[in-house]
Amino acid sequence: MLADMVGRAVSPVFVGRERELADLTEAFEQARKDAAVTVLLGGEAGVGKSRLIGCFAERATADGAHVLNGGCVELSTEGLAYAPFTAAIRQLVRECGAEGVAALLPEGGARDLARLLPEFGEPSGDTESDTARARLFEQILTLLERLAERHPVILLIEDVHWADSSSRDLIAFLSRNLRTAPVLMVLTYRSDELHRQHPLRPVLAELGRLDGVLRMDLPRLTQSEVAAQMAGILGTTPEFVQVERVFQRSEGIPLFVEALMECGGNCTFPDSLHDLIIGSVERLPEETQRVLRIAAAGGIRVSHALLVAVSALSDVELDDALRTAIAANVLQVADGRAYVFRHALIREAVHDELLPGEHVRLHARFAEEIGNDRTLVPPGRAAIEIAHHWHSARDDLWALISAWEAAGKAAKTFAHREMMQLLDRVLTLWSKVPDAAERIGVDHTTVLEQAAEAASACGEVDRGSKFVKAALHELDERTEPARVANLVVRRSQFKKAKRRPGVLDDLRYAERLVPEPGLERAEVLSKLGSYLIFSGELAEGTAHTEEALRIAREHGEGTLEAELLLNLALGHSIAGRIETTIELNETAQAIGERVESGRSVLRAIANNVDALNNMGRSVEAIELALEGERLAREYGRYRNQGTFIANNRAEALEALGRFDEATELVEQVLGMDPTLRTRHHLRRVRGDVAVARGETDVLRAVLDEVTSFGTVPEEFMQELTTDSRLMIGLHVLSGEPLTALEVAERVALEGQITSKPMLGWRTLGLLGGICETVEELAPERVAALRAHVGKAATTMIVDSPVAEAYRLGLTRDHDAAATAWERLGRPFPQAKALLYAGRMAAGAGDRDGAAPRLRAAHPIAVALSARPLATEIEALARRIGISLTEQAGTAGRAGGGESSLTPRELEVLRLVAQGRSNREVAAELFISAKTVSVHVSNILGKLGVSTRGEAVATAHRLALIG
Repeated sequence: MLADMVGRAVSPVFVGRERELADLTEAFEQARKDAAVTVLLGGEAGVGKSRLIGCFAERATADGAHVLNGGCVELSTEGLAYAPFTAAIRQLVRECGAEGVAALLPEGGARDLARLLPEFGEPSGDTESDTARARLFEQILTLLERLAERHPVILLIEDVHWADSSSRDLIAFLSRNLRTAPVLMVLTYRSDELHRQHPLRPVLAELGRLDGVLRMDLPRLTQSEVAAQMAGILGTTPEFVQVERVFQRSEGIPLFVEALMECGGNCTFPDSLHDLIIGSVERLPEETQRVLRIAAAGGIRVSHALLVAVSALSDVELDDALRTAIAANVLQVADGRAYVFRHALIREAVHDELLPGEHVRLHARFAEEIGNDRTLVPPGRAAIEIAHHWHSARDDLWALISAWEAAGKAAKTFAHREMMQLLDRVLTLWSKVPDAAERIGVDHTTVLEQAAEAASACGEVDRGSKFVKAALHELDERTEPARVANLVVRRSQFKKAKRRPGVLDDLRYAERLVPEPGLERAEVLSKLGSYLIFSGELAEGTAHTEEALRIAREHGEGTLEAELLLNLALGHSIAGRIETTIELNETAQAIGERVESGRSVLRAIANNVDALNNMGRSVEAIELALEGERLAREYGRYRNQGTFIANNRAEALEALGRFDEATELVEQVLGMDPTLRTRHHLRRVRGDVAVARGETDVLRAVLDEVTSFGTVPEEFMQELTTDSRLMIGLHVLSGEPLTALEVAERVALEGQITSKPMLGWRTLGLLGGICETVEELAPERVAALRAHVGKAATTMIVDSPVAEAYRLGLTRDHDAAATAWERLGRPFPQAKALLYAGRMAAGAGDRDGAAPRLRAAHPIAVALSARPLATEIEALARRIGISLTEQAGTAGRAGGGESSLTPRELEVLRLVAQGRSNREVAAELFISAKTVSVHVSNILGKLGVSTRGEAVATAHRLALIG
């Protein structure tokens, strides 16, 4: 009954999975209409993930989607970086040519893709590993976004349980950043292979927390579905007894159903699943089985030409041997004259059947043939393929040589983790190859140094520290001091990353090792000077930086010169000399442009955004930040440097009281996977808004996150100061004024308070505000704190209108301070100064003097949604018996819903008036559709209307929009 089976083991009918198909279709529709979606499709091996997404892709293509296919291969776990993305881009090149792909990218962007495919010419000259990898990610993001402007895009990436580290990072990056583009990513993985330590587990957990990410688990087939699958294979309805037997043995795994059906009617069911899968192969002719064993050693996909070379068969002989395997559906013919096993489990089962000697010989043959002709494998894969095969062949000499070469190739694509793994293999094999140094042209210590550098680049701090320790053990500082110094600096950076002690000791030790005025000394002094400046040791840090600057100029090292100027500028910024800061940043930016260092250009812009905000020129700061962010995208450096510039823009928005915009920007940038330190900066900006608005839960969450690593290192002085400011705010909001006073006293006595306006002067202003708040509760302690703050202020530089405004507040000239803040366009400190002035007047018995100040402050606080400040004003007004609803003077008015619309809400309202949908507004303003919906709800509430049309009519009546 089951005898006539061979060649038809796969059911022509797609069985079951209608719910899963519907879910995928719904996800695609969501991506088309609202925003990008990522689907994580898990399931056991053989359960039908490929068949499901293949069917879905066919339907989506018919519906106008552009489907790109990229699969991970087992070789990726050994160092083949970006395999699924290389495959997808190669498909694009086949469809529209390299020039057509390049046309979708910014000018010069295709050169970054040349690191993956040679069709795009020579790679870009950017060798700064910390940003060049981010640039590559940005170009792939841009490519998908531009492609999606033509047709909705579906990117299918199969078997991500095999994905290399770089591909996993890129998948996470795209999931966070595709946002409004109509792109659906579907990622499949074997759920039964994700053991506790599997590297994909934390990635899936992280992705699962993102908006727009859906998880699907593909279940096994039911007995009725197995019956339908069997009917499709047989072409007739199977007997119930046979269905029951196949279902029990296969346990509903479609691949096993197919294998059982191939047994035929009289076969005995195998004892193990391995035997079940291999059974279909063992029924083939012996020569076919031999060729399949050869193909299995080559991987799941092998080109015809490579199989001819390794098997030593002619084209005709190979065709004859494989024809039966293809008819039996063990192998399938793929694009580009290649063969692919129908399922990875079949390939694994065949490979497991290799005898030890056969295993060694076949992998050695593959390595030799690929080495002789690298065109036998896809471009860019030869080095890692050769390394894999020599390693599998257990040939220590050639495994070491090929791993070294493959590590170099990985470095060119900034696949740092893969590079580190390959160098680790070189180190493991070193003792087995007597002339290893001669064979690869470098000594053992050099391999350790490169492994430490790769570990640093991919964040493997513990492994990097071990590489450094081993390298230092092999070196003598008396004969190779510069080399030792470089390693000691590397060790200091690992210690800093782990927040361990000894960073400064290492940097001073390194400095002593290189006393001669050469570039080695300049590099060490750059790190030492920067560390000291950030630690508040400005004089010594500046002296070291200036010495390094002289050396850099003598040697014509423009990039190093620009970086050192930026470090000097930071020192001047912390010291409060803001005009000098701006000048140095501009000089560094000009040098960066001349030497084409995007890193220096963007760092200079970021620092000047901060400097302008500290000068009180916050509107200019925002404009410069927007230009910097545009450049960051153009340079392909947005994730690293663009997000930091955006953080500085958020700080300027917060300073101007544009709290909604600041909060919105923070949330947007947090979704772009910034570095940990930038993420914490962004969260602190959100914390400042939370303090102003009384969002205690938000503030507590911010502090929990930014202080979760324990003690902040001494060089993170700015972070320490900001965290203390937020902690004081939390205690005040929590009704713990004396605890807030205790923190304030500790900051005054132990903290390093600098002259930087938005750091040191702001801290003193906060301490002065605490004195105003708790004076009646602890007058003696307040008097002591006020005296200490006053003394500190006399030693600080006043070099900007912002510093002067804070200084006026500290001298308790609150009216003058309020006027200064009004001129600077900073409503929140203006309202606080008016409150303090009103409180002083009330304390002196001048009720009439307090009233206009409080009436001026209250509408400002209400417009800012600064509820704690508004409550304080209201409480004081009640206490002295004045009404806040009388004429408020020139500072503002309390009534009128239209006056409380934020600038961002006005922008949304203008676009709504143009008939734009939420998604169109989101695309225009670079925010999410969900955020637009929140803004629209706020607008309706503030204007007292219930529909968008009524809101537009009211806006025109009140002249809110043109």
